[in-house]
Amino acid sequence: MKAHTRETQATMTPEKALRYLKEGNQRFQNNLKANRNLLEQVNDTSDGQFPFATILSCIDSRVSAELVFDQGLGDIFSIRIAGNFVNEDILGSMEFACKLAGTKLLVVLGHTSCGAVKGACDHARLGNLTALINKIEPAVEAVKEPTDESLRNSKNLEFVDKVAEKNVHLTIGNIRKNSPVLTEMETKGEIKVVGAMYDVSNGEVIFYD
Repeated sequence: MKAHTRETQATMTPEKALRYLKEGNQRFQNNLKANRNLLEQVNDTSDGQFPFATILSCIDSRVSAELVFDQGLGDIFSIRIAGNFVNEDILGSMEFACKLAGTKLLVVLGHTSCGAVKGACDHARLGNLTALINKIEPAVEAVKEPTDESLRNSKNLEFVDKVAEKNVHLTIGNIRKNSPVLTEMETKGEIKVVGAMYDVSNGEVIFYD
């Protein structure tokens, strides 16, 4: 499989980009890989890059977007931060990726058993991590069940995963609220913004499209 070029990127649509990621995740789950020469892709992308998707994911070591979607060099922009939320800098990176570099799909990828989400569920406080946790805590408050406070913590993995899913949806809402550039592109059909969850137990990505 060759690296994407200006020509292949130009033929890409948001729907096609989404299909590429779904097919890549299927290969990953089946322990298959597309036939690609990474060193050849290094050479092919040395003068430019033409990715088809931008993926915001967590820093979790088990959730490398390039691996779980079986993509090569030059295929995706990968933005990673604990808890996969957005701030001004990340929104700017997304605007560059979509408006200037031409990606057609923007994915917010959460995952099960997320450590950052667990920290938010427990209202953890530690150095600079405190400010990060604060940005995820709205998702904790948005999940109403269970109401029993003794069950609203990191020991309840079902609750943790519900918060992680809610965090994905809230992040998408923040993208649309705080980036007129991306919202306009989405409205015009130039890009698609979707949420997804990666299951660390089996490698499956569930899309909310």
